[in-house]
Amino acid sequence: MERKTFLKYSALGSAFAISTLAIPGIFRNTIPKSKIDPKFKPDIEIEMKAGEDKVQIFSGLPTKVWRYKAKLLKGPSNSVVNIKNSYLGPILKVKYGNKIRIIFQNDIPEKTIVHWHGLHVPSQFDGHPIYAVNRGEKYVYEFEIKNRAGTYWFHPHPNKRTGPQVYYGLAGLFIIEDDDEKKLNLPSGKNDIPIIIQDRNFDSNNQLVYVTHRMQKITGFVGDTILVNGKPGYELSLGTSSYRLRILNGSNSRIYKLAWSDGTPLTVIGTDGGLLEQAVVKNYVMLGPAERIDVWLDLSNKNIGDELILKSLKFEGGGMIMGMGRRGGMMRGGMMRGGMMRGGMMGGGMMGELSGESELNILKIKITRKEKNKYALPSRLSKIVRFNKNEIINLNNPRTFVFSMMHMTPTINGRTFKMTETAKDEIVRLNTTEMWKFVNSTMGMQMPHPVHVHDVQFQIVERTPSSVGWNSIKDGFIDNGWKDTVLLMPGMEIKVVMRFEDYSGLYLYHCHNLEHEDLGMMRNFLIKG
Repeated sequence: MERKTFLKYSALGSAFAISTLAIPGIFRNTIPKSKIDPKFKPDIEIEMKAGEDKVQIFSGLPTKVWRYKAKLLKGPSNSVVNIKNSYLGPILKVKYGNKIRIIFQNDIPEKTIVHWHGLHVPSQFDGHPIYAVNRGEKYVYEFEIKNRAGTYWFHPHPNKRTGPQVYYGLAGLFIIEDDDEKKLNLPSGKNDIPIIIQDRNFDSNNQLVYVTHRMQKITGFVGDTILVNGKPGYELSLGTSSYRLRILNGSNSRIYKLAWSDGTPLTVIGTDGGLLEQAVVKNYVMLGPAERIDVWLDLSNKNIGDELILKSLKFEGGGMIMGMGRRGGMMRGGMMRGGMMRGGMMGGGMMGELSGESELNILKIKITRKEKNKYALPSRLSKIVRFNKNEIINLNNPRTFVFSMMHMTPTINGRTFKMTETAKDEIVRLNTTEMWKFVNSTMGMQMPHPVHVHDVQFQIVERTPSSVGWNSIKDGFIDNGWKDTVLLMPGMEIKVVMRFEDYSGLYLYHCHNLEHEDLGMMRNFLIKG
C-alpha cells in the first residue's frame, strides 16, 4: 500500500475513533447473567466446566493445565466425545437444526466466557467478553444449530486474557452433521479423525511457559514443541483405507504450511464453514491460527510398514518486518536479515520461527494393517450458493479495515478494543449483504493477521499478493469455500462478502493471533435490526 493511501485510512480511523458510540441499554452498566429459559426445549443438554487440572504430557511430573470437561445431560450418547489422555476439551457433536443448551461453569481463578467459533448464534450466546463470568459463576447458552455441516470449535474469549487461557488448555472441537453430508458416505467413526495442532513451550519441570514480555506478544509468540491433540510426537496407526482428517490450527499465533512428506498432494474437501463443492488438490496448504481444513487421505495403495509424515514446510513472510511504506520495501541490517526479524533475545518463542524458516514435523502415520477401503471420494461434495452482486449494498465501496502495528500497538483503522464501543463504520443493518475489505498495512511493523469475523461465514472474492514471500505461499490458499477466518499476510488486501441475518446485536471482529487480540486488535460491530 502506498503511504498516501495508508495515511488516508489512518485519518479515517482517527476520525471514527473520535466519533464513536457506546451501545445503550443493557451494556451500559450491568450485564444480566444468562439463565435457563423454561420455554426452550433442548434436543441436547450439556453441563460444561472450565477448571484446573493436571495431565501427563511427558514422563515425569504432570503438567498443570486449564481444561474443559463436559457431562451429557440429555441427547445422543455421542454428543460428547472425550479425547483420551489430553488436556483439550471434549468434541461436541450435533446436527443441523438441533436445539442446544450448554450450562457452563467457570472454575478457573479468573473471568472467562466461551466463544463458539464459526457458529451463527444470537449475540448474547456468542461469547462476547461483556458476558465473562467470575470463578464459581455459571452462564447458560441456548441456541439452535443453523450452520452447515463442518468442523467448528470453541475457546475462551475474555478481554485481554484469551491468549493465556487458550494456551493453558481451554479449547475443543464442535462438529456439526447434516443429512446432505451423511448421504456422501464420507469416512466416519474411527476413519473420521480430529487433528488439533498447537505449539507450546515447557520448562524443565514439564510446566507450560507463557510469554510475559510485550515485545514477544507483538512479534508473535510461538512454542518449540508441536502438539497434536495435546500430545507431542503424535503418531497414528492406520489401515489401508480412506480417512477424513479434520485439521484445526489451534495455535495462538503460529502459521503452518502443511504438506505430505512424500510429495503427495493434499486433497482438501472442506474449509472453515464446511464442505467445498469439489475436492481441491494442493501441494501445500497455508493454515493460519483458527483456520480449519478437512483433508481426504487415501491409504488404500499403501503397504504395511509404510510411513507418512504431515509436515509444515519453510516459507517467507510470516515474521515481523519493518515496513517503509511501499510494497516490498523492507528495513535491513541490524537484527534484520532478508527482511525477517530474528529471534534469540526473546527466549522461548523466537521471532524467526514464526516466519516459517524451520521445517516442522506435525504428525507421523504408520500403516499397520490391511483393510478393505469402503469409501470413495465423491466428485461433488456440496452446493455453495454464491452471493449475487446485485445483493451487495456496498459493492463499489466496501467497508475497509486496516490492520496495522504502528508504535508497538496492534490496531484496526487506528483503533483498539473498547468493551462496548463501536464507530459509525462498524454499524451494519440486519438482512443486508455487504463487502468488507481487509488491508494489512505496510507502514510500521508488518506481520500476518488471521482475521476472524464473529456470527457470519463469508466468501472470499479477491486476494492480492503479499508484499513479501509471495512465491513461497501463493499456491497454498483455498478461497472458494465458506470461511470465518482468513489469513491476511503482510501487504495483502482481501475482499469478502457476508450476509447479516437472523440476529441483531453486538459482535466482534479481530486478529486471531491471540496475543494481538489481547493487545487490542479487536473491535465490535453492531448489527441493527
